Amino acid sequence: MTQYPGTGLARALMAALLGGLCLHAAHAQTSLPSAASAPPGARAAAAEPAQISRDARRAYESTRDKLVQIRTLLRNSNTQASVGSGFFVAANGLIITNFHVASQLALEPERYRGVYVPIDGKEGEVELLAFDVRNDLALLRVKGVVGGMPVLGFREADKPLARGERIYSLGNPLDIGFAVTEGTYNGLVQRSFYPRIFFGGALNPGMSGGPAMDDAGRVVGVNVSKRLDGDLLSFLIPADFAKALLARSANAQPITKPAYAEVARQLAAHQDLLTARFTAAPLVPQKHGGYSVPVPEDSLARCWGRGREPGFKGFDVERTDCQIDSHLFAGDFNTGFIQLRYEAYDAPKLGRWRYSSMASRSFANESFRTQGSRKSTAAECSERFITTGGMAMRAVVCMSAYRKLPGLYDVSVLTMSVNQPVRGVQGRLDARGVSFDNGLKLVAHYLAGFKWEAVP
Repeated sequence: MTQYPGTGLARALMAALLGGLCLHAAHAQTSLPSAASAPPGARAAAAEPAQISRDARRAYESTRDKLVQIRTLLRNSNTQASVGSGFFVAANGLIITNFHVASQLALEPERYRGVYVPIDGKEGEVELLAFDVRNDLALLRVKGVVGGMPVLGFREADKPLARGERIYSLGNPLDIGFAVTEGTYNGLVQRSFYPRIFFGGALNPGMSGGPAMDDAGRVVGVNVSKRLDGDLLSFLIPADFAKALLARSANAQPITKPAYAEVARQLAAHQDLLTARFTAAPLVPQKHGGYSVPVPEDSLARCWGRGREPGFKGFDVERTDCQIDSHLFAGDFNTGFIQLRYEAYDAPKLGRWRYSSMASRSFANESFRTQGSRKSTAAECSERFITTGGMAMRAVVCMSAYRKLPGLYDVSVLTMSVNQPVRGVQGRLDARGVSFDNGLKLVAHYLAGFKWEAVP
């Protein structure tokens, strides 16, 4: 894969794109980068406790000695920086948890250390052996343990869960003590880029990385997240991914130096798959008068629309927002996803000059960051007027490079049609954590989806 320096990124990307587009006029412009969006499902929210059954109590009693709390401590002050949950999967002290629970041990091992705390409260040191960014999993090992630890077993792969089957999720919520919540298996989450179990039960902060079990006490999933905008909408990582991590890394050497290169490698594999799926799937034409804008197919992304809004007296506006549910945790931010947004304007009562002023303000209101951050460099932007799909368009492409994840960038393209005096469409695509080459493919695929068909 070609590597590109940090300067002139957007101009290089735009220049490559123009090989397939007709250029009207050209000038360069530095704009601001757009902030990465938070995932629709955040990790922390309190929920009303479910009623605990006799089976849930039995699950807790039979599992409590296999559960642990995972704490990340600052080495200098020995103060607690983060907490999560985990569970023993091997007699020699191997523990499964989430990557977002143990990420500081992977990225800043010189600053943080990890400990586990079992049900008796006697903490011990742990070391990080491996992690799986795409499935938010990590494998830890208790230091100095030879054998004899109690372990949880996994449910057999040839015995799939049935919808409505009871599941018991365990962990240490809010750092107040070990607990069990009871819920149901509702199949896999629709449109999730990687398989995730839809758990009809409550997960709370601190339960991340804990086990979810069936009635027989076998692990079927690992707690990972919940939706903040709903009740009892939680998600589990299927146990097969934890089994796979255990199988390939049980004898790995502990990670003692910052593992940014490994995180970048796993994110690169993810964005290759994301780009391939996005560009292979035909974009669905969404009609607005004579305009057609590209929308991802329903199986790949969730799209939400807003119709004509009465607050706009002089013109009609229709909006569409789409997002591919492929967010990955990369340390202290989320990446690895694609968002698309459209606005369609029809303003016959405004006249061409007032419409042009309104459209220009809307275009200028799109925000991009002018300054860099710990995560990434400041965005570099390039603007052109192009012809695609039978219409003239204004297009701005912006890129910013990740500072500690080499070869990965945030890419944005903002477009506005300029072929009609009192109507038009504006679109934006944001791709987080992609390579330069894949950014080029995504933007080209996106721009090719815009069309103009004259209205009779």
